[in-house]
Amino acid sequence: MDKLSFAGLVIGLVAILGGQVLEGGHVSSLLQPTAFLIVVGGTLGAVLLQTPFVVFKQGVSMATWAFKPPVIEQKRIIDQVMQWSQLSRREGLLALENFVPAIKDPFTRKGLQLLVDGADPERIRSLLEVDVDCFEEAHKQAAKIWESAGGYSPTIGILGAVMGLIHVMENLSDPSKLGAGIAVAFVATIYGVGLANLIYLPIAGKLKYYVSRMVAAREMVIDGLVGIAVGDNPRIIESRLRGYLR
Repeated sequence: MDKLSFAGLVIGLVAILGGQVLEGGHVSSLLQPTAFLIVVGGTLGAVLLQTPFVVFKQGVSMATWAFKPPVIEQKRIIDQVMQWSQLSRREGLLALENFVPAIKDPFTRKGLQLLVDGADPERIRSLLEVDVDCFEEAHKQAAKIWESAGGYSPTIGILGAVMGLIHVMENLSDPSKLGAGIAVAFVATIYGVGLANLIYLPIAGKLKYYVSRMVAAREMVIDGLVGIAVGDNPRIIESRLRGYLR
């Protein structure tokens, strides 16, 4: 559980709502269902229009990473590669075949199978790098839906503000309706800017960070397997892989 994400969200909300109270305002004045519907619904519609459903679905499911990060065990990868390196140095590459069925990660299992099958080191690298590139592109596209939402949300908020002002202008002769229209106008802008800068863009940034770490973990696997394939000393392989940790 990423406590920093929870802390950041809470601090941001408390600062904004606390500032509203300190200025003599009421928190209830920021609760405008109409403005919320305009901003959230409009932003969702814009994101859906630009994004294929598969990408949108993956992006939504990845949002949980902001609060519950994916498991990225880089140190375990180093230990695993070192075990394979030492065993292959003593008994040959075929001795690694027994490890293949037990590997849960499809990417690592594919790479180790290529190594056991005696594939050329450069062939191993090129085949696995295709998988890494596709993985990175797919996950970055999914993360971008939140970045897109962060771009659309303030604009939709301004649209809500204009709609509220139009409502005000239509009811200038009826002062009882002016307050609601003005409230929607200003609160819609707050929702648009607030959601973009407190929710959408921070989530996009954190998802991109985790995607880059997951890509680095896969590159570690590639470097380790290629090092074993070319017959590098286990200490050299370990030194190279530990560079990723820095």
